[in-house]
Amino acid sequence: MPERAGRTGDKPAIELSRLTKRYGSVLGVDSLSLTVAAGEVFGFLGPNGAGKTTTLRCLAGLLRPTAGHARVLGLDPVLDHPRLAPELGYLPGELRFYPELTGEETLELLAALQGAPSPRRRELCARLDLSDRDLRRPVLGYSRGMKQKLGLVQALQHDPRLVVLDEPTEGLDPLVQETFYELMAEAAATGRTVLLSSHVLPEVQRACGRVAIIREGRLVTVERVAALREARARRIRVTLAGGDGAPRSLGAADRWNPRWQGDRAELLVPPSDITATLRELLTLPVADITVEEAGLDEAFLDLYRDGGHDRTAEGPS
Repeated sequence: MPERAGRTGDKPAIELSRLTKRYGSVLGVDSLSLTVAAGEVFGFLGPNGAGKTTTLRCLAGLLRPTAGHARVLGLDPVLDHPRLAPELGYLPGELRFYPELTGEETLELLAALQGAPSPRRRELCARLDLSDRDLRRPVLGYSRGMKQKLGLVQALQHDPRLVVLDEPTEGLDPLVQETFYELMAEAAATGRTVLLSSHVLPEVQRACGRVAIIREGRLVTVERVAALREARARRIRVTLAGGDGAPRSLGAADRWNPRWQGDRAELLVPPSDITATLRELLTLPVADITVEEAGLDEAFLDLYRDGGHDRTAEGPS
């Protein structure tokens, strides 16, 4: 394994200060301020069109901000791009390769553009199930999943200090996804920094320690994943006895908009209202009731429903 790259006291890997990007009259990112510490695996969440990809392209030096600034590993992504490229791995959300090149030629070309040797290429190809035979074939004949694996190899082959990944598991089969999670855990263990942008909530929940959520180009919140789940809704599942499978009134608990499946209802309830809601439900003919911690998807939807509160990240929690 590579020696640890991040240390306590290191400068942040990513610093965004009021980053703004306009496309004519369209506002892609609006005054986004965010800090990602060295050694973090950090999630970047938002629905399609929220501004995630625009932000990542600014970090990779592919777009120049309209206002504000970005610092990546202490460098300006545009002005210092030649110095930054050997230390940065980037997987774009929309992969475009030269179709006539083989997989091996593609990796060689991208390594030359990165300006760094590729000590991990063979290891990564083996772990992601890209055989020598696959690499000798033109990319034109690759499936979507094979192109995604090639994209992951090129982003990691030079063992960069910072990896920026846009929808990294798109098109990957479940076994290869498991390998991806292993690679993310290894990156964290060796002090590398990963910014993982996704709309696949379980992916972020599994891989990341902290997460930023953006909407319409603006920051909604930055939280530890565990704290985000704990602070938001709990899931109550209640089954009523003596029913005919049709939805029924839950009395005062109907305010939580229950979803019915036969005689079972599911409610998302804020932690502060759990006790009162359980008391209300237990006045009914209950056959079974359970309370579960909500996943990151419920927390995400909850934030979008209530509008959230814009705030700037101060650093790792």
